[in-house]
This record gives sequence, C-alpha cells and structure tokens, in this order.
Amino acid sequence: MNISRNNSSECMPHATVGIIGGGVAGSTIALRLAELGISINLFEEGRSLVNGPPICHLHAGGNLYREISEKQCLDLLKQSIDTLRVFKYTANIRPTVIAVPMDDKGFPCELLPRLKVLNDAYSSLVTLDQRNKVLGEPSDYFTLYSQQDLERLQQLDNPTHPVTPDEWMIPVAKSLQLDQFKYPIVMVQEYGLSVFRIAATTALALDQMVNCHTLTSTKVTNVQYESSSKQWRITYRTSDNSEQRCHVDYLINACGYRSGSIDDLAHIPRERMVEFKAAYVTHWAQCEGEWPELIIHGERGTPKGMAQLTPYPNGYFQLHGMTQDITLFKDGLVSSSKCTAQPVLNASFQEKLNRQWPQTEVVERTERAIKHVAQYVHSFKDAEVGGKPLFGAQQIPGTDPTLRAADISFSGCNYARSEIVKASSALSAADAIVAELINKQLIAQPDKSNAREQSFPITLGLSKDEIVSYAEKIAEERGFPASLAQPIG
Repeated sequence: MNISRNNSSECMPHATVGIIGGGVAGSTIALRLAELGISINLFEEGRSLVNGPPICHLHAGGNLYREISEKQCLDLLKQSIDTLRVFKYTANIRPTVIAVPMDDKGFPCELLPRLKVLNDAYSSLVTLDQRNKVLGEPSDYFTLYSQQDLERLQQLDNPTHPVTPDEWMIPVAKSLQLDQFKYPIVMVQEYGLSVFRIAATTALALDQMVNCHTLTSTKVTNVQYESSSKQWRITYRTSDNSEQRCHVDYLINACGYRSGSIDDLAHIPRERMVEFKAAYVTHWAQCEGEWPELIIHGERGTPKGMAQLTPYPNGYFQLHGMTQDITLFKDGLVSSSKCTAQPVLNASFQEKLNRQWPQTEVVERTERAIKHVAQYVHSFKDAEVGGKPLFGAQQIPGTDPTLRAADISFSGCNYARSEIVKASSALSAADAIVAELINKQLIAQPDKSNAREQSFPITLGLSKDEIVSYAEKIAEERGFPASLAQPIG
C-alpha cells in the first residue's frame, strides 16, 4: 500500500515519547501526539494495531450499564461525542434498544431520570457547539415505547433504509415476544463502533506521519529510568529476534491487560483487575429488516445475565451474554497482588489469548449465546455460528469491577498509564497526556483556539472508502467476515 507521507503541523519542541502498546488507547494517544509533531516510538507486540477486547458499542451515555454512576454516564457521553468527531468513519449509525424482561428485578422507570439528564447534557453540548451534534437531533436522543406502540409497529412493513426511531423499531416489534417485557421499552442513540475501522484509521494515519515510528511484532523486555539523563531507556526485541534500545523523555504504558507487567519492570506498583471476556459471531440468514442493537437487561453472572445483540451487514450479529457460560468465565476476573501489579489469568485464558481456542468450545459457547438471545427473539434460534469469537482481556484500574469511565494515571518520573475500560475514553486519555507534557514543559502550549477537528488534519483527511477497504482487509487477515468491517448508516 502506497501512502504519501506528510508532517501534520509544525513540530512542537522537542520531547520524544515512547508508547508501549498499540491497542485502541496507545494508537489514539500516538495519533494525538503525532498530529502535534511530537516524535513517537510506538511499540506493539502483535502484527497490527488495535487488536484487543471485542469493541462493538459506542457508549454515548453508558445506558447498557444500569449499575454505573450518573457521572460515569456523563463522562462516556462527552467522550463518545469527541470520539465521533475525530474517528468519523468508525461508527455504525443505528440506535440501541433497551428492554427489561418480566423476570428481572429492575424496572424501566428506573432508567428514565438518567436518560433525561443525559438528554439535557447532549442538548447543552450541541447548543455550545453544533459540531457536537453527532448523535442525531437532541430531541431524538431517546424514545419510549409502550406495548401498544409496538403492537402498532408490528403491522408495518420493514423499511429498506430506516431513518426514524419508529422505522428502526419495526423489526424488533415484529420479533420480540412482547408479553415477556416490562414497559416502556427504550430506544437510545448509542451507536455501534467498529474495531476494524478504528484499526484501519489509526494505521493509515500513523503511516503518513514521519515523526511516528511504529514497531509491530516487537516486544518490550525492559524499561529503566536513568536519572542522569532524565530519560527512559527502553529495551525491545524485534520480529527478527534482535535486541535493540532507545531513549525517550516520556514513557506511556498503554499495554491494556498487560499494563502490570510494564509497571513491574518500572518498579511502579498499581492495583488493578483484569477480566477475560468474549463475544460471538453469528449469522442469521432469516433476518428480516435492518436491526438496531438490542439489549435485554439481566443480572450479571446469573443464567439470566444481560443479552446483547449487535448487528452488522449481511445478516451477521455479534452476541454477548453476561453469564459464565457465554461472555463471562469462571475465574475470568483476577486482581493484582502485593507481589506484582500484573493480575495473573490461568493457563486456559492464556491459551485463548494466544489464539488457541478449542473449536468445540467456540461452537458450544456460540450456540449458548444464540439460545440466550432466542429466549426473547424466538426466530433467532435459526442463527448459526458465523466465525471465531472476538475476545480479549480488559483491564479495570483499582478495585471496583463496575468501573467503566477511566482514562489515565500518572506515577514516578515522566511515566503515565493509559487505563481506559471503554474505547470511547481513549481520546480523553490522549488529552490528559498532552496536558501533562505541557505542564512538565516538555512541549509548548498549542493554540487553544484550535477545534478538535483542527488537531487531527491527517486523520480527518482519510476517506471513508480507504478506511473501509483497509478495515475489510484487516478483518479478513484476522480470520473474521469482512461484513464486520463494513458500515451501517
């Protein structure tokens, strides 16, 4: 692939930054700094960027999680808006439907106060800056449906290209067993997020920036702060098994679930948890209409845990079931200890993370996920295994397993950790790094008048066609259907 190379803007003085980990956090931080002209060394052990946990949902309000705080929801809303302004071709533009089943202890009315707060916050952000209107009209942020509303929609034909909330709701109304739910059912403008188009965007943009040196298939084996030079020495092993070193002024640990291993090398302790999760790729040939995402609330970790049905083009759906037989795993949540900042997953999870899933387990868990969704969408019982699982281990800083909105922490000498839990927090982490570099006088203060878009000229200069084309290539190289990389909306 031939890509022209340009510097994004005038280089700012004159720090060098090392970023260990090229997942969504490390790659986004690299983009943010490289667009400023800062010299970056980005280290990624895998063969390509952004290849981690099963990102599929832009949490523009955090409504999947009824247990998290209102503040976290507001943080996720703002972070998601910023994400869509920068990664403008990465969203699947369809709403999310949230339903509470009759056998759940919760009630839909409990969701409404938070939805109203989020709606008001979105309206205020749009009033402040019309470029924030990336989730549709504020008046459509959420819509409530009674059982009578859905019975009315059942009588309508599925539209070819749904636009209005009612049009998006028609296939759901036709497929749900309506007497299984409490009312109202909520539709909210939380969109999908494509991990493959994020990977394509970051790779294509960084490849144009001569000040970012991206080293894939490269393992960092040691880091050491040298007080005499006030620099970090990074020792790493490349794909040809040669050992090399470099020095940077500032070190960013963006290793995701393996962040504790770098903390240990740096002798900087940190409490954290790691949770292994998986989502399952299915194909529903009998699917009628273009679907929104569907969330069926349930108590996490029980046989009735939340069901999540995420649509892609051509009848593909990604499934989560928050039970220990589907998305969650027995002993899949582990914590750091006094001896190490790195939580230790057992050998079976390590094998999965090394891409060694037993095919029998893939089929069993995918079929359980299908059955879990078919409790509520009976026709989904005809869906089939559509590919291998999307999986990974997710870090959670601290000791609260319900934390969802987190971005960055700073420790030691010129050392930061990206600690995002959701992909939409990556840009917030990058902004915090910029502020820290300015505070330490390692870079100059950029022009405060610059809008978000003006800070990403190379990234936003990429075309939709080239991002989608490269995303399809990444999906196929990783063994997934190309449909998972294709846009909705």
